[in-house]
Order: sequence, then C-alpha cells, then structure tokens
Amino acid sequence: MTDRNDMIDTTDLTGRRGAALPRRQFLRLGASLGAATAAAALPLTGLLPSAALAAPAAGGAITIAPSFGTLKHIDAGDLRVGYVEAGPADGPPVLLLHGWPYDVHTYEGVTPLLAAAGYRVIVPYARGYGTTRFLSADTPRNGQQAALARDAIALMDALRLPKAIIGGCDWGARTAGILAALWPERCQAVVSVSGYLLVDRQVNAAPLPPAAELQWWYQYYFATERGRLGYEKYRAEFSKQIWQLASPQWRFDDATFARSAAAFDNPDHVAIVVHNYRWRLGLADGESRFDAVEARIGATPEIAIPAITLEGDANGAPHPAPANYRRKFTGRYEHRDLTGGIGHNLPQEAPKAFAQAIQDVART
Repeated sequence: MTDRNDMIDTTDLTGRRGAALPRRQFLRLGASLGAATAAAALPLTGLLPSAALAAPAAGGAITIAPSFGTLKHIDAGDLRVGYVEAGPADGPPVLLLHGWPYDVHTYEGVTPLLAAAGYRVIVPYARGYGTTRFLSADTPRNGQQAALARDAIALMDALRLPKAIIGGCDWGARTAGILAALWPERCQAVVSVSGYLLVDRQVNAAPLPPAAELQWWYQYYFATERGRLGYEKYRAEFSKQIWQLASPQWRFDDATFARSAAAFDNPDHVAIVVHNYRWRLGLADGESRFDAVEARIGATPEIAIPAITLEGDANGAPHPAPANYRRKFTGRYEHRDLTGGIGHNLPQEAPKAFAQAIQDVART
C-alpha cells in the first residue's frame, strides 16, 4: 500500500491563490476585545487560523516558475510543501532554507553549482511562501521559530532523508542553526549566513540602544494593526524596500525581484510574517505543542557539528558580529567574511562563495 508521503508529484509550475476569506475564528482572543475589533484586527496575543487570513492581493493567478530545478510537492507535517529539486537523486543531500522577504530564488545561483558537483539539492518554500500550503484550514498560521524548524524535520522525514547538509540565510539561517543544535543526528554539517541566530525571547525582551532599535523598524510596524494592513496591501513594495535596505550595493533588476515577489502572494504569507515578528516581541503566543522545543532553543545550545558561517561586507540588515557567536560553535568551524559589496541575501548575491562553503563544510 502506498503511503501518501511517497506520492511526490511535479507541477505545471502555476499556483493559484484562494478566494478572500472571512475574518473569524481568532485563537486566544482576549476577553476585553469586542466583536468589532475581533473582526478587524489580528490580536497581539493570538494565532490566526486560515479562516482569518487576509484576502490575497489583487491580480488573479500567480506564476511560480523556478528556472534552476524541478518544482515538486510532498505532504510533510502540517504542510503540502512546494520545493525545488536538482542534481542526482543518489547524491549527498543538501537542504537550503530561505528567509524573509525572499524565497527559493535565494539559491538560484547556488543550486546548479551544487547539482553539477553531484549533490542532491532541495530548496523548499517555507510556510506562507510560494506553492507551500497548509493541509488543514484549522492549523494556526504560526511563524514562530520552532514551527519552522519542525517543518524542516518533517520535510526530511517525508523525503526519507536521514541526514543532510543544511544551509540557510535570514530565517533559514535560524532554522538551520536550530536543526544543527537540537537535531545534530539529522545534520551532516551546516552553513549559516550571519552565524548563530537562535532566539531567546527573554533575552530578546531587553531594549537595545536607539541606533540598533532603528534597524528593527519593520518589527515594530508589524506589531500594529496598521502595519499588518500595510504589509497586506503593499507586500511587494514593502519587500522591495527591505531588499534595498538589507543589500544596499546589490543592483538587482526588476525581473529578479519579480521572481521572488510572486511567492509572497501565498494566501498565508501575511499571517505567517506578522506572527513571526509579533511572537519574537512577546506580543503573540506560540502553540503549546512547541513549548518544549522553544525551551531548548531558548537555552541557546552550542552547535557541535562542522560549521561555516558567512558574512557580507555590505549587510544592511540587523546581524550579530561574528565575535559574538564564535563560542557557540564547538565543532570544526570556520568563519568567512565576503567582500565586494555583498549584502544580506548572500547566497543570491555571492552564489559561488556559498556553494563553495557547502562543499568545504561537507569534507571531513
């Protein structure tokens, strides 16, 4: 009998967004909020099920057409995951994880290099991006770090990958670090842009100097209902602004941005992004089923597997100094600083350097 997780299918590379949905069924709605508020606002202490999703942006169908591999789908955990695959099926597996506001195209230059070198490369759309969809309308649209990490483990299980080299940037670097620290038996090695990004919410509650807080302006914007509505209405414009601020010397063209921006038309996108940043600030709850994992992450465990961390010389996004996280890597470790105006989206801006790091970290 065939298990549903064995049923991997290719797609015609076209995804269609769902119709607008009514705003209802908010979880953990505070008793002090009236019915009118519940109908209009995402509560700062709750999670959104699919019935409370924002209506998708105008424009009809979206086209998801990565040019650097085959787009496939598989049921894994809470999701039907859309992912790009390239390289030989029997090659050493590499799992590459993107962040916000980016998508699988973060690795459009990295993937063919690794595939040509004999690696099996898997690049999934995270929850709320591209063709990835929730299997149940009742699953909370949760963006907390433990949920994203569990998604990655569920995908590896569905693909029957006992172990892989993990690479990540932005949110994906955080997920890669969590896998390396909490599930080292599933990780051959790790490559992480900006190093160690695991979030301890108690530490995160402490205020930063004003100049540092200014870099997180969008986090505070998302904490408001105005911010949620603004991102819903202007998600492409907002994301392009972040690209420009985070990589001030990257001269990407409109076509490059448009390929990634299509992934933000996912009907769960706004809910996932807003919840991610509200959760970090302690303004939204996570799911209790992830409490044990969050407790382990919050202890900021060391990473003992082989690791390479990377940083660009023109990263305009908030990021820690390499010296601040060096002690968290206790296994074979190397840090590489890239020059030449490389910004936050390092794998897309410097694909050869990132692909080389993957190949180097894999060597024993």
